[in-house]
Amino acid sequence: MTNMVVLGLILLIIGLLASIPVLTTIGLILLVVGLILNFVPVGGNRRRVW
Repeated sequence: MTNMVVLGLILLIIGLLASIPVLTTIGLILLVVGLILNFVPVGGNRRRVW
């Protein structure tokens, strides 16, 4: 999940620097989806600290 956030951030930066709107859009989508998946437990798993 964290890899998706890092990849989205890299694509977003490259897209902004090279002014390629497709990379910026894909990077933004990956960043948002990665952050959502990081904070929402997938498959009903609860993060418990014993």
